[in-house]
Amino acid sequence: MTDTTPTLSPFHLAIPVYDLAAARHFYAKVFNLPEGRSSDHWVDFDFFGHQLVIHEHPKTDSQAHAGTNAVDGHDVPVPHFGVVLGWEQWEALADRLQSQGVKFVIEAGKRYPPAVLSEF
Repeated sequence: MTDTTPTLSPFHLAIPVYDLAAARHFYAKVFNLPEGRSSDHWVDFDFFGHQLVIHEHPKTDSQAHAGTNAVDGHDVPVPHFGVVLGWEQWEALADRLQSQGVKFVIEAGKRYPPAVLSEF
């Protein structure tokens, strides 16, 4: 049988965080992502084969409230990002985040037909 799983090129995503220590703890300990290189102002993580970099950046008044867009009856925060996972990985991650008391803006759930995976 031939494997028809598509291969994706890794992406690099850099995002601002207001508290580097708290964000580092969240991605490393709560999300359980392997940490890569770092400095006093940024940290690289392996985000399911992709490179996620958190950069310390002070909050400004214009950033106090993120915007949202209506999607399928939910106010979805903008910006946001996610990853496509198999069901077992998705359920394990959802369980781990919920068990650690992570508060969701939109509850983790499956909103697509079984052939398509959902997002957090």
